[in-house]
Amino acid sequence: MSQNSYERTIQTTATSADVYAALTTGYTQWWTSEAGMFQNPGDVAKFGFSERNGYWTFKAISLDPHRIELECVEALHIHEGMPKEIETEWLGTRAIWDIKETEDGTEIHFVHDGLTPDLLCFDICEAGWDMFFVDSLKAYLDTGTGKPHV
Repeated sequence: MSQNSYERTIQTTATSADVYAALTTGYTQWWTSEAGMFQNPGDVAKFGFSERNGYWTFKAISLDPHRIELECVEALHIHEGMPKEIETEWLGTRAIWDIKETEDGTEIHFVHDGLTPDLLCFDICEAGWDMFFVDSLKAYLDTGTGKPHV
């Protein structure tokens, strides 16, 4: 993993089983209403953000209860006013969640490996992950109500 990739850690009161569910079958509750799900390694799912903003398709590499790893296999990130190269910058990047039970609940360490500051989309995507992972996923796990893209 690159040391410059997007990386954050959150703590939630939810159980590790609830975290695993949110990161495999519960994306519509915290990331986007246009979300697929993963049940087995090798599954492929699309995550849309309306025709205006595009989509990403991920393949499940690992669906271990303590580590979920997805690889972006298709990307169309539409961002008006940006060079066309932004559209496919996520291709080959990996979203990796490490899940660890703690005394107070569960810690989730997230790395978007390959989402580095030299990419055109970095600032946009960093803000997006902060909103969806740090804020929305945590809210969903702690209260039952996330703030997904609708």
